[in-house]
Amino acid sequence: MSRIGRLPITIPAGVTVEIAENNKVTVKGPKGTLEKELPVEMEIKQEGDQIVVTRPNDLKKMKSLHGLTRTLINNMVVGVTEGYKKVLEVNGVGYRAAKAGNKLTLSLGYSHPVEMTDPEGVETVVEGQNKITVQGIDKEKVGQYAAEIRDKRRPEPYKGKGIKYADEVIRRKVGKTGKK
Repeated sequence: MSRIGRLPITIPAGVTVEIAENNKVTVKGPKGTLEKELPVEMEIKQEGDQIVVTRPNDLKKMKSLHGLTRTLINNMVVGVTEGYKKVLEVNGVGYRAAKAGNKLTLSLGYSHPVEMTDPEGVETVVEGQNKITVQGIDKEKVGQYAAEIRDKRRPEPYKGKGIKYADEVIRRKVGKTGKK
């Protein structure tokens, strides 16, 4: 049995879960509504205030889909109750971030400022000039947008300049040494 797949998902108060045909799961909570079509092979049942995911057989594909399906539903439940957020830091002389409306403007040492528009369901908050918080209820969208922002200027190993996740550790390299 999948250790993660067989764990029941507890539905907190104020959250409603609807399971339609073709495993279309809709989760409504205080922060919003999420819906996702999950693998048809998995059997998703609601038992009281818990959701249980079971698999039809022990094929390799079913085993891997089992844990995935359970985690996707759990991420939706956590998303509509608490939401997700990722914090990015902008490091480097003259590197800064600014926010106007739903446009994020990044000055990253290029000849032009980089402008990014927040996707639907994801919001960015700039604290100071070098801290960007990406938040939303959909874990996948939050992670994807944070990765796209980071890709505009990845951290480099010599001075550590660039955009990095707040919890990311950059492997530093030693620079050039002079001749003796």
